[in-house]
Amino acid sequence: MCPPTLTARSRALWEGLADVPAEFGPVLRVAVSPTSRLCPPRWVGIVVIADAVLATAPTADTAHTVQQALGTLPAASLTDPGTLSARLQLGEMLGPACLAYLHPAEFRPHYGPIAVEQVLPHDEGLRQLIAACDVADVEESGIEEITSPAFAIRDHGTIISAAGYRDWPSETAHLSVLTIAAARGRGLARAVASAAVTHAIQLGKLPQWRAQPEASRRVARALGFRELGSQVSIRVRRPNDHGS
Repeated sequence: MCPPTLTARSRALWEGLADVPAEFGPVLRVAVSPTSRLCPPRWVGIVVIADAVLATAPTADTAHTVQQALGTLPAASLTDPGTLSARLQLGEMLGPACLAYLHPAEFRPHYGPIAVEQVLPHDEGLRQLIAACDVADVEESGIEEITSPAFAIRDHGTIISAAGYRDWPSETAHLSVLTIAAARGRGLARAVASAAVTHAIQLGKLPQWRAQPEASRRVARALGFRELGSQVSIRVRRPNDHGS
């Protein structure tokens, strides 16, 4: 059974990011919030955690459109791309991404055969790792946005895997992990992520793992993260919206 505090803390985080009085509920109630941080500006953000949903829209008109299209659906289906595409005129979609959280009592640390070292977020070796990886992988990882130290593994002096976290509101640590393609499958991501999670837990932070790729989600589950929900951002087209 999921620790109730884990669900409560994760929901409280996103309710704060909505930037208006809004709560998770069993049915959709789209809140109007031009400054919501559930999604990019002027987009609609939908977050589902433990079968409850929180959603924001930038304007009352857009909120009404989304409410009319999705209001009768169960919460679990509200981040499904097929459902969203069938019921709304979408300009763009980001996600859905899986949201996973970790209770300290369920943390399963991983210590690999190679030592993990701590480096500064702007370490030259870390920049070299980023430059050596695919741009899409770097963006998915979020490693360029970390505010914590980086935790890295080197091979012959070169960083080949690194992890860290970005400080989010509500004492949340948003994890980021990046491993060079040629070194994947060796447990390096789990080792560096474990070090980053240890650092976050020691500071009393809530570790959050947001990911789409199954390989990344496996790493999180191996460390004890629980997949509690998902997040999607959509840009809803209006009938007269022909912009790109």
